[in-house]
Amino acid sequence: MTQEIKELISNLLKDKDLKDTVNIINELRDHIHTLSPFKNEPVDFVKWIANDEVIANDYNPNKVAPPEMELLEISITNDGYTQPIVTWPNEEKGKIEVIDGFHRHRVGKESKIVNQRIQGFLPTVIIRKEQSDKNDRIASTIRHNRARGKHQINAMSEIVIELKNRNWTNQRIAKQLGMDEEEVLRLCQISGLEHLFNDNDFSKAWESSDYIENNYELLTDEVVDEMEMYRIPLEKDDNRIFHTFDKWECHKAGFYQSKKVGWTNQQCEDEYIRILTNEDIFKESLNKVIHEWINSCEHYLTNRAMNRIAWLGQASVCISSGVPSTYSNTWFQLSKDQQDKANLIALEYLNKWLRDNNREELSIEEAISVNRQTELY
Repeated sequence: MTQEIKELISNLLKDKDLKDTVNIINELRDHIHTLSPFKNEPVDFVKWIANDEVIANDYNPNKVAPPEMELLEISITNDGYTQPIVTWPNEEKGKIEVIDGFHRHRVGKESKIVNQRIQGFLPTVIIRKEQSDKNDRIASTIRHNRARGKHQINAMSEIVIELKNRNWTNQRIAKQLGMDEEEVLRLCQISGLEHLFNDNDFSKAWESSDYIENNYELLTDEVVDEMEMYRIPLEKDDNRIFHTFDKWECHKAGFYQSKKVGWTNQQCEDEYIRILTNEDIFKESLNKVIHEWINSCEHYLTNRAMNRIAWLGQASVCISSGVPSTYSNTWFQLSKDQQDKANLIALEYLNKWLRDNNREELSIEEAISVNRQTELY
């Protein structure tokens, strides 16, 4: 940049108040952005917007516990904003709505230290225009959250239901949210809306019953129909056994509930740890799962595309205490030795079930090394 241009900008900003200074800088950056070879990338133009102009969306499934929020505040306090907030202009409300970065947005507004430092503004980028339809915004929020491995199952199910109510097929939902169709079905089941399924069986001949020709809300971008990539895992595997969710014992036991009624989060986490770290209790619980949850075991333990020992671990906690699988992240509070020991115990009972059902036993590597694992498994 030549000295002449630098002086011109300095004179342009001279004696301006904060609001005018920010507006001029935003305009300069916007103009440079239009000339940039990276103008198709939202991050190429970070725009500072007054925080009272930025609002949250009403569908974000990602929730952060207080300790993590405190850590985020410390991070932004010490390191500054290293990631902008992803937004889109909500013309109906006359505000800028968050797509990703809800908690960065909260810290900027609620932390006195951060708010004072950034003088009431927030760093934002605008999502691509072709992604501004609500369906696309929801999908974008979930993709951001899932890429970081963070999403709340109950809220995810509500979003899937919303898309289904817009006549999206399971295939279309799976493609846009980065799931497979069985995961979409399971999220529907968590919602408790059994009428969506009627008596349809999860058979190898299953096809999405929500498909209505030319009766769905169109996406703003073209989607290539690559059905086979988003089918139920190993649906053509002759060794798989399918049961409808109403036959799953785990479903009836509250495996997919968001919480255990009358228990605090801490109580649920403590119980999760207690069961997985007590060898006798863990083995007793696993034994109950493989002998009492007949349909659930057939449906899940014949699915080679999932982490079956992880499911057994979660199932053992649920059958023993009623603590649902939503607390599965408590696993990461265990030490490496505790995790390894629990995995080997779960493998022992997985192989027992496989033997009893005339199936090949697995090594620990085979049991946990799969092409794709999700939290819902």
